[in-house]
Amino acid sequence: MGRSFEVALALTSHVLIIDYHLAKGDSHVLGLEEHGRLTAFGKGTARMFVLSVLKDTVAIHPSNFGAPVDQALIVELNKKYANRVLHDVGLCVCVFDLTEVGEGKVRYGDGFLWYKLVFRMVVFRPFTSEVIVAKVKSSDEDGIRLTVGFFDDIYIPASYLPQPTAFDPNERAHFWLPDSELTSTHDMLDTPVAERMYIDQGEAVRVRVETDDFYDDEPGPPKMAEGVQIKSEAKRAPYNIICSISEQGLGPLAWWSGAQDGGEPMDEG
Repeated sequence: MGRSFEVALALTSHVLIIDYHLAKGDSHVLGLEEHGRLTAFGKGTARMFVLSVLKDTVAIHPSNFGAPVDQALIVELNKKYANRVLHDVGLCVCVFDLTEVGEGKVRYGDGFLWYKLVFRMVVFRPFTSEVIVAKVKSSDEDGIRLTVGFFDDIYIPASYLPQPTAFDPNERAHFWLPDSELTSTHDMLDTPVAERMYIDQGEAVRVRVETDDFYDDEPGPPKMAEGVQIKSEAKRAPYNIICSISEQGLGPLAWWSGAQDGGEPMDEG
């Protein structure tokens, strides 16, 4: 029988629990396919993750020498990588398994056992053109911000909303006017509320991934130009996902008949 691990990781103030088996032949528990993508199934919907192969050197403290080596190494790797964004890789969730474990060696002066490892990490990174379900977190004039519970940096720019669309500052929400030929925001805000199809906060929406963006904000001294300190830019998220809902079948699930069969978004806790 394979060993089962339940990993509970606090990710952006929520908890994501993944059950998985390490024995051969048990990969179907998470829907592992031959091409290396991982699907965690739940509540009638598929959530896509990626298995990334990583290398690292990890130390085990002498107080943990009595624990099984694999278990101690997985604990240390999860401490280091869980909820961390790796550039051009994605958001690390948890260690899936260890594929290579070198011989533990003691370095002079610290007493730790150091292991060279090759391991597979469960990484959240939807692929381009993938259709996912998320919830509306907030809206402004520039677009809509979405969340999947453990990851909040998913955006729909205003240009990727169905047209004609306008932002209602009173409701703090965008709305769509189907079959309308209006182009002016002023004219659209004068339309009857009953004709508007709002995208409200907390509503489940089906979106298509258009692209993702990584930003490496390395720490360092203040930048200077001719002796004058340059005003630092606003801090950016290390990983953003850009989506659209401008095609048929996309948008709030309530807009489309039979949408209840298309899955539910991840719970937020």
